Amino acid sequence: MTQLWFETALLPQGWADRVRVRLEGGRIASVEPDAEPATGDERHAIAIPGQGNVHSHGFQRGMAGLTEQRGRPHDDFWSWRELMYRFLDRLDPDDIAAITAQAYAEMLETGYTRVGEFHYLHNAPDGQRYAAPEAMAAAIVEAARQTGIGLTLLPVFYAHADFGGAPPAPGQRRFISDLGGFARLVDASEKLLRKDDRLGIAPHSLRAVTPDELSHLLTLRPGAPVHIHAAEQTREVEASVAHFGARPVEWLLANAGVDARWCLVHSTHLTEAETDALAASGAVAGLCPVTEANLGDGIFPARRYLEAGGRFATGTDSNIQIDVAAELRQLEYSQRLRDRARGCLATADEPSVGGRLFRAAGTGSAQALQGAFGITVGHSADIVSLDAEHPSLIERRGDALLDGWIFGSNRGAIDCVWRAGERVVSGGVHTSRAGIAVRYRKTLARLLAA
Repeated sequence: MTQLWFETALLPQGWADRVRVRLEGGRIASVEPDAEPATGDERHAIAIPGQGNVHSHGFQRGMAGLTEQRGRPHDDFWSWRELMYRFLDRLDPDDIAAITAQAYAEMLETGYTRVGEFHYLHNAPDGQRYAAPEAMAAAIVEAARQTGIGLTLLPVFYAHADFGGAPPAPGQRRFISDLGGFARLVDASEKLLRKDDRLGIAPHSLRAVTPDELSHLLTLRPGAPVHIHAAEQTREVEASVAHFGARPVEWLLANAGVDARWCLVHSTHLTEAETDALAASGAVAGLCPVTEANLGDGIFPARRYLEAGGRFATGTDSNIQIDVAAELRQLEYSQRLRDRARGCLATADEPSVGGRLFRAAGTGSAQALQGAFGITVGHSADIVSLDAEHPSLIERRGDALLDGWIFGSNRGAIDCVWRAGERVVSGGVHTSRAGIAVRYRKTLARLLAA
């Protein structure tokens, strides 16, 4: 049993002062506001719940900054993708474990306590399955176990290069599955998971999956999360219209039974009708604003979507930068740049931009990852403490703390993180950071010398 005492804490009903939280068996056993600190209490200043990261490709952390040189007159997502294919061709399961552990440690250090790993790198470099088809998934589970982060594993089905069942390109050979092989992969991967890990199904995109294949995939794990890339780039939208006579999100909403178990990742390019319909579906929009900005994807219509009651969560996608606050900040800033206005995603009822975005993203991530969000009895003990002495937090109270953290800090504001009751970050640093960093350095030294 562990007892934590906080000067102030964000609870589901709002901010409360002098809060004692008792942890048992990795879960929150009691929450007591207006409590004086007792002997043995571990004292901290500010508590907020951990967030879920709904979209990660862990191995891409090793690429951060390597694609920032102009390679042709018009660089875009598609030219970046070719560079990514060349990088992943070098990776084996040990490399995946080392790079992903580095990414997961950084996620915990910045306030993400659960990750949805959109895992599509299944095959050996020659395109054949490993002798153990779950070898790459095992590397991801190893990284989650080493760092302590909660995991929602999302094995990806990828069969085609483009709409209409086009044959896969050579650079996609490490992703490719048929339906039978994918079912076996899912079964084997599920057996690797820890007690509170989750499993979902991830049809990669309408480019990579035919309608018949999608229908079959939805039967593999009824009730499990379903994550899919949708409408990230205009070229994808144009190809969908040419093939289906409908845009990707439009087609999914009309034909795939999209509901609360779904997370549509990116959904960058939406018409107003699609925006309203996606909001009404109960699905979560999985937004990755930092990656979307890095790749030049475009701006999600967050203002209209939230006004229509839409649910969203954030992901770190390419892991070019890993930071809860950075994703929420970029989401708001993208709307400001487009609309030439401020406070775009606040409301009269929720005037704090940081407060509104933090709560909404936490609720959406819990839905999309089948996790939990909130310092609540019975929930996993996933708690983040902020440093009250950080310049962006001094003399702030209530949601002004969230505004200061999201818009005024640069990673130094987080002090400690507890994940499933275990303190995995202390003094802003992951408790296994040194060993993780040594392995990561050795892995990158070998990969980048190749």
